Amino acid sequence: MNDRALRYFLAVVRTGSVRGAAEALNVAASAVSRHISEMEAECGENLLERLPRGVVPTEAGRIVAQHAQRQADEAALLEDNLKRLRGVQQGTIRLTCGAGFLVDLLDNGLANFVTAYPGISFQVSLGTTDSVLSAVAQGDTDIGLAYNPPAHPDVRGVVSARQPLLAVLPKDHPLAGSSTPVGLRTFASEPVVLLPSDHGVRQLLGRVEADGGFRLVARLETASFEMHRRFVTAGLGVAFLPRFAVAAELQTDAVTVLPLLDPVLSEASAHLVVRSGRRLPEAMGRLLGWLTEHLVAFQPQR
Repeated sequence: MNDRALRYFLAVVRTGSVRGAAEALNVAASAVSRHISEMEAECGENLLERLPRGVVPTEAGRIVAQHAQRQADEAALLEDNLKRLRGVQQGTIRLTCGAGFLVDLLDNGLANFVTAYPGISFQVSLGTTDSVLSAVAQGDTDIGLAYNPPAHPDVRGVVSARQPLLAVLPKDHPLAGSSTPVGLRTFASEPVVLLPSDHGVRQLLGRVEADGGFRLVARLETASFEMHRRFVTAGLGVAFLPRFAVAAELQTDAVTVLPLLDPVLSEASAHLVVRSGRRLPEAMGRLLGWLTEHLVAFQPQR
């Protein structure tokens, strides 16, 4: 299988259609189809299952896609090594993270790293826990930052740190200043801000609600973590976030936090992940080390 055919096939798997792959690659759809047909003839297996609205890889197709991704990774690593041999350190590192990591990533991660590696640029995308894992596993991103992710066979953790989900309170809240942990049920009758149901944090809260037989009253539902922080600082109600997501507000005493008793919330953790089996270019490895050392999300809880 030649490199072009593998590249075309990987694009089809990623986009879910021949037409989508052709658009992404800026080639004719007929050329993509021809290469896929030739690959299937060479393998003696169907690599794609044709559905009414696109395609998905068969078991053989998944094996070929994994091979194609390894080939792409090795090509990128070769290019990186040759550039370093010439004294050139350039490239783009792709990161996908939950929105709660964004301030920490920019302020404590990328801000100083770029000084040491001025030739490196970054692409940062936001996503839910599931979409972060999917992007890493499929090779659509290089590094993922996820909150309390489930195990994934194609993703390996670089570092993790316990980051309990906390109640984030306005400064004038009756429980502000208290350090005694309370159960989530304590806030069942108070106005709160919640993430949409596809977010990992909301799913954690939902498990506690279901087990306890109560419901939180959402005055506001939004995927914007900035609005969660503003909701609290405006005195509108309570939010539920890990400490690293409100580190700046805690430094300025704009909010206060209270530990939650519920085990599923107190044992949550932050994770830095990459694709399993991938050999990483030097700059990416150094960035992983930098993020591990400097992000608030991965520092021990005091």
